Amino acid sequence: MTEHGSNTSPALFDHAAFARVGRSPYTGIVVLFTAVLMISNISATKGIAFFTGSELTVGPLQILPIITDGGFFLFPLAYILGDVLSEVYGFAATRRAVFYGFGAVALSALCFWITQQLPPADFYAGQESFENVLGVVPRMLIAGLAGYAVGQLLNSYVLVRIKERTREKHLWARLIGSTVVGEFADTLIFCSIAAGAIGITTWADFVNFVIVGFLWKTLVEIVVLPVTYRVIAYVKKREPSYS
Repeated sequence: MTEHGSNTSPALFDHAAFARVGRSPYTGIVVLFTAVLMISNISATKGIAFFTGSELTVGPLQILPIITDGGFFLFPLAYILGDVLSEVYGFAATRRAVFYGFGAVALSALCFWITQQLPPADFYAGQESFENVLGVVPRMLIAGLAGYAVGQLLNSYVLVRIKERTREKHLWARLIGSTVVGEFADTLIFCSIAAGAIGITTWADFVNFVIVGFLWKTLVEIVVLPVTYRVIAYVKKREPSYS
């Protein structure tokens, strides 16, 4: 027993002490997962239209022009990383990562809002541009957080439930099955809340927004399935606790 009743060994104070960082890839995946989420949510504030000179409809569905948002090319990566987390670490660990991402987006939104409210210097001419791009639109924030949380948790839950039945077999089935459920829920929730905020005002544009977003994200995951397979195999091999 040392002075003041402490059980700490005196030798501890004879050198600089540091905690050990584990070798698990989990931390790196969660950091990338969170970064992708934050970047794609900022990118999503821009409405995007492809083939604006063309018009094609099938019944009530508008095929062209294609209406989407600026996060369309990056956001699927969040689901790929979510699949890796779910497949290797299970639902509880993935849920923790989802909450980390949720907190990071909420914190960034708070910081952007505070910065927006601070008085600009006389020489700063970008206040209006800053507000247009990074200004917190409550509707967009709610849309992004709600869609992300529900979609990612459903994606992870479905993947883990399928894995409990298939064990290590049929990885493609759980990756695609979980993506279909998670991406559809995410896209529907996000588009339902955010459509008006990015300028979508007609039913045809809204349906196009939902369907194009869902099909695009799902198609991306299917196309990069071989890459996802390799990443999952790599992480499993280097995760000492995987069993």
